[in-house]
Amino acid sequence: MYQKVSAVLVSTGIAVGIIVFMLFSVRDQLATAIDHIVWGYLLLAAGICLFSWFLRGLRYKVILKGIGVSCSLLFSTGCIFISQTANLIVPARLGDLVRVFILRHEYNSSISQGISSLVVERVFDIVMVAVLGAISLLFVFDVPAWFYTIILIPLGLGVVFYIVLIFSGRLTSGNKYIRILLTILEQIRQVSLSLRSVVSLSFLSIVIWILDVLVCFFVAMMFGVTIPFAVVVLAIVIGNLVKAIPLTPGGVGTYELSVALTFTAAGVDPAVATLIAVIDHLVKNLVTLAGGIVSIYVFGDWVLDTIKSAFKKEMYRGGEPGV
Repeated sequence: MYQKVSAVLVSTGIAVGIIVFMLFSVRDQLATAIDHIVWGYLLLAAGICLFSWFLRGLRYKVILKGIGVSCSLLFSTGCIFISQTANLIVPARLGDLVRVFILRHEYNSSISQGISSLVVERVFDIVMVAVLGAISLLFVFDVPAWFYTIILIPLGLGVVFYIVLIFSGRLTSGNKYIRILLTILEQIRQVSLSLRSVVSLSFLSIVIWILDVLVCFFVAMMFGVTIPFAVVVLAIVIGNLVKAIPLTPGGVGTYELSVALTFTAAGVDPAVATLIAVIDHLVKNLVTLAGGIVSIYVFGDWVLDTIKSAFKKEMYRGGEPGV
């Protein structure tokens, strides 16, 4: 128990420390930047952010259908809202496990189906955002060399992932745990190797990330700053790829720092770059939190017990459906 609490406190402390440091380093310029705020763009950014969540729900609905779970758009969207809200609280993206429990509660799905859906969503998210980053590099010059590394690594891992999927269908094993892994890989294959699913999931993922970029673009306009769209794309890509490394809850701190550094490297004033990065992530997290609260209310109080169970790792106790 002590170790779990320590992990949350340490990761949260790191996140808060990064944000405080960023704001403190440009404290003298903050007042000037805030004076030029156009609040209408903030509402537009929040509206786009909310709409993108329903597209995420649609994508997750497609993924679930591919592994044999048919659900409504509201259910799939609520599932994501709740798990991402949990991710804002706990480190290492443990909140994603909540979806496994919700699917089991509502549709009696297996653990492997829940895990498979998460893996497919995560792969398409990371690979497609890296693809957008690679395209943006064609229009943004003189970027640090480590930008290329951060973008190319996910693309390379995506290729390896598909190679593993292609050959995993030929494998068999008598070992219980390897059979579980092969079952998960087979369910992932059902979605990831279907041409129709790949096209629809890739398209939805690209649109989702473009909307994510638009949120940041309008936050920048809120401060009267017009940043080239390709630069905003690159900043969001770098921020999210760095955030994919689960150092802090919800990537708070690491995301803002990465986005601000990208804008600063492109010539944006450090104070403005910091405010854009912080408010962009704040808007996205507040919409996530609001959606999570509403979803918990709609689903019922049992979701809170489910969240507690997820973090106690009760999925490995008796009584659950087969893998």
